[in-house]
Amino acid sequence: MAMASFAISIFSLATVAPTCKNYRPFLSQTTYSFKSISIRASSTSLDYSTPSSVNEQKALKPTKTNYWEWKFKDNVIDVYYEEHEHERTGPQKNILMIPTISDVRTVEEWRGVAKDILERSGKLNLRATIVDWPGLGFSSRPKMDYDADVMENFVVDFINEISSSENDLLVFGGGHAATIVGRAAKKGLVKPKAIAAVAPTWAGPLPIVFGRDSSMQTRYGLLRGILRTPGAGWMMYNMLVSNEGAIQSQYKSHVYANPQNVTPAFVQSRYKLTTEKGSRYVPAAFLTGLLDPVNSRDEFLELFSGLEGKIPILVVSTEGSPKRSKAEMEALREARGVSKFVKVAGALLPHEEYPYMVAEELYKFLQENFEVNA
Repeated sequence: MAMASFAISIFSLATVAPTCKNYRPFLSQTTYSFKSISIRASSTSLDYSTPSSVNEQKALKPTKTNYWEWKFKDNVIDVYYEEHEHERTGPQKNILMIPTISDVRTVEEWRGVAKDILERSGKLNLRATIVDWPGLGFSSRPKMDYDADVMENFVVDFINEISSSENDLLVFGGGHAATIVGRAAKKGLVKPKAIAAVAPTWAGPLPIVFGRDSSMQTRYGLLRGILRTPGAGWMMYNMLVSNEGAIQSQYKSHVYANPQNVTPAFVQSRYKLTTEKGSRYVPAAFLTGLLDPVNSRDEFLELFSGLEGKIPILVVSTEGSPKRSKAEMEALREARGVSKFVKVAGALLPHEEYPYMVAEELYKFLQENFEVNA
């Protein structure tokens, strides 16, 4: 996300594309028993700061935090996840919440929603698991060839690790997350009982502006290659992305709807994420389209239509999304497979900026589909 404006500038100069002057880049959501998970003790110091007040920050702390060792090909990645529970007796349903994909996104974006939903009274007894993507957030960030298949494999492996066939699992995803889960579900690789797509996206910042023809793919590859190099890559990333001014500008322009919610403390916490070793590898792939789960709007719609009649799907669009992002969300309004479509305040991160408003819509969706059987 923070990398997007810089890259757009480079491509605008290179291609002299006046139509992109106003572009705002994509940013790219019965008793439940867990299988045993391999846990590694961590010395990482986690910062729970959010745009909320100090007292609210304390309230948003998870019940338990852990790392799961994800083994993928020749890599072992320590994936951070946390569990949120509210003291209540009886059988539970588990919600897996997955953040948007971005160099400055973490499990923190879902904490407010988790807290609100779990504290609501009613027949539903819920718990939440929030997981960071490999290479992002509080997870380790090895240099590897990230693409949409890698991220799909991760989602499938994590879901299979924490759940068993007799248990219900609901998935909430932001941005690309819900689309990747939908792709896996359409293939039959995962079987969630419901999906909520919050501000869903499918295209990285450069492809949605400049397209996917062969000449552009070559340029994307060059940019991606530079960002992955040890010397020039870090120099480019640190100078043009990993700075508080760029991050503040991005959040105020299109990530949050209200610029006043972008506080100095919050910007500082996001900046710290970009200084971690390996922080540029996943964003370089996302920016240039390698993490896109589909290649067109038609394929995007086909993912949802392919799940029609199988599971309920909620789409949460926003009033303040960038023009291109909103157009893709709005395409789902009457799409087959979408059980319910709602619009809320916010831009690309409504569930972080306005967690209680989003939680209200998500909880209504759960009540409509699961409270009778709770």
